[in-house]
Amino acid sequence: MSLDVQIPVGATVLVTGGSGFTGQALVKKLCALGLKVRAIARASSNLEPLKGLPVEWIRGDVFDPQVVAAAVPGVQYVFHVAAAYRDASVTEKAYHDVHVVSTQLLAKALHGSPSFQRFVRVSTVGVHGHIDQPPANEDYRFSPGDTYQRTKAEAELWLREYARKTGFPIAVVRPAAIYGPGDMRLLKLFKLARKRFFPLFGKGKGLYHLIHVEDLTDIFITAAFHPDALGDVFIAGNPEPSSLEQIAVTVSSELGGPRVRFVRLPAWPLFVAAVVCEAICKPIGVSPPLYRRRVAFFTKDRAFDTTKLRSKLSYRYTYDVEKGLRTTARAYREAGLL
Repeated sequence: MSLDVQIPVGATVLVTGGSGFTGQALVKKLCALGLKVRAIARASSNLEPLKGLPVEWIRGDVFDPQVVAAAVPGVQYVFHVAAAYRDASVTEKAYHDVHVVSTQLLAKALHGSPSFQRFVRVSTVGVHGHIDQPPANEDYRFSPGDTYQRTKAEAELWLREYARKTGFPIAVVRPAAIYGPGDMRLLKLFKLARKRFFPLFGKGKGLYHLIHVEDLTDIFITAAFHPDALGDVFIAGNPEPSSLEQIAVTVSSELGGPRVRFVRLPAWPLFVAAVVCEAICKPIGVSPPLYRRRVAFFTKDRAFDTTKLRSKLSYRYTYDVEKGLRTTARAYREAGLL
């Protein structure tokens, strides 16, 4: 880590969602900084990847008042990373509990604590929904497109209003698409880039904004101590978006596969099929083989202006997109996933 971290060694920090992909990277980094790390994890969470680290684990649901009460004593910094996994079996109540209720419980439990310094809330660029005229900055209107995004937006807006009224110290980070070694969500895109033909749907450029998990966790830590982050919101993404074509070419080149060829297809048949799949599968709790969000991945131009992160917090990235994609592709290959 190249950051000049201004969190005192031995400070007590609380991480929610510490067993997830991003949470694991953050917990490892905080431990390496000599901080006293406390983390909330569900009883079913797999903690094996973090075995041996000096972490005080509190097992239970992040929206359980008793779990929160056990987690907050003496805490100086909070990284609220926990998120409900996007799956057909997850109910609207579960999204609301994990995103909104947990935020409210944690903030109220910590408010007034003399030792508490800052609450870093991890939101998502998804709160903006479709970007009509990219790039969008932090002031772009909210237009969440699904329950995950709606509850993320609700949690963020509640926290910002609570902070405005009470002076509670917060910083909000809205990550773009998170990737890096160990991520399973974008692995599908890497697999697709290995094939001879790569489909492009609709007429858009397929702009997609990425952020490497190592940069993202550095941004979280910066937001926790930087004086200019207090009370503000930051979109966390690389300086420039990438097109799906650029991503596919870079990955294909790194893996030494056949030269990828792009095939552009109409998008509307996929949208129709996705609507039908969701209508049939969701009522019975089955994950649809095709859904609108996946189609939107290939058809929407999602680009953001990340100037604020760089100008106000002076953040400097460790991974540009090409370096990040190539190192991630190599890690997938070494793990036998590609």
